Amino acid sequence: MTVIVNPPSLLHLVSTILLLSSLTLTLAQTTGFSVELIPRDSPKSPFYNPMETTSDRVTNALRRSFSSVGRFKSSFVLTEWAQSDITVGSGEYLMNISISTPAFDTVPIVDTASDLIWTQCKPCLQCSQQVAPLFDPNQSSTYQLISCNASQCKNLFQTTCSSNNSCQYSINYPDDSYSNGDLAFDTITLATTTSPTVSVLEIVIGCGHNNGGPSKERNSGVIGLGGGELSLISQIGSPIAGKFSYCLLPTSEKNESSKLNFGSNAIVSGDGVVSTPLIKLSSPTFYFLNLEAISVGNKRINYTDVSLGKPGEGNIINDLGTTLILFPSGIYGELESAVATQINATRVQGPEGLSLCYDAKTEFVIPNITMHFTGADVKLQLYGNLAQINILIGYDIEKKTVSFKPTDCSKN
Repeated sequence: MTVIVNPPSLLHLVSTILLLSSLTLTLAQTTGFSVELIPRDSPKSPFYNPMETTSDRVTNALRRSFSSVGRFKSSFVLTEWAQSDITVGSGEYLMNISISTPAFDTVPIVDTASDLIWTQCKPCLQCSQQVAPLFDPNQSSTYQLISCNASQCKNLFQTTCSSNNSCQYSINYPDDSYSNGDLAFDTITLATTTSPTVSVLEIVIGCGHNNGGPSKERNSGVIGLGGGELSLISQIGSPIAGKFSYCLLPTSEKNESSKLNFGSNAIVSGDGVVSTPLIKLSSPTFYFLNLEAISVGNKRINYTDVSLGKPGEGNIINDLGTTLILFPSGIYGELESAVATQINATRVQGPEGLSLCYDAKTEFVIPNITMHFTGADVKLQLYGNLAQINILIGYDIEKKTVSFKPTDCSKN
């Protein structure tokens, strides 16, 4: 069975399909749904390399974090607190989706800091070296180019008009990777963790004919979960009421995946839940939170950076695609000093970019680190997506909140 979701702004099908959509919209609202969130280095991922060690994967994840700095602010620096036993090494997550009619399977990277959904397409002038076949839009009965006059084209940054009046997009990422191609409507189907599947009709996608970047990895595309109009969250619309959540498992050699939840499945409730306002600044894409202070053990360090906005109006971005937290250099110096004075162990030279590393041959105690957001204190082991391990994190776009709940994600 397939639940069909038709975005309200695009309803112009015949009455029988409209009736079907209205019924299935109600079903989606009342039940919600969840999909697999696949760690980049999982055996289920097209990026998986069985020859890499855990150390290799951690190092590669750090490099990807460096490349993500540019999307936020060039003065941010990388931070990390080493543990005696490193068990997590993935920098991004992926999910299984199908595009077109008949369905064409692909595994794009999930990105909460961008909006556009795109995949590599035939004919391809230049493409990343993905293992799976390229999507051929000519084989899809539901694929339809978007005109230059359409609002979807006008609302997307960096578009041009082709000779046949179709909209062409161009998107660039901080690591200098990019995608250029046609903007189009098509159907996307999400493989849920329990049946039925969920199909979203007439969703805006990018069909990339010229894609690349500094790394020639196996990236087939990106699925944007940002706050902009063309993200998956915004395009699904009312059936999920602006709600999504995730609970990240520690990465291991096991064939395990985390979950990405939508709609009623994404509600975070119960004992231990804390919530903080979700703040929208100049870019609707990014999910800004307001961080007031950081505690290392009993030492509280006030966070006064206002480079992203006015005091109390959003100064940190929560991003699923970044492995480590990025801080301005001033507060990072205070933070590193506070952590170092509370760890009784031998410091060693770490990977490039990490200045606070310790010899793991002897056991030592890591101080508790707590992020004091407005209205929400969140105790961490690490931060970035590493710190989000075993925390259920829920976004409610309509209520403008982000909620946190300590959770055993293997049981979620």
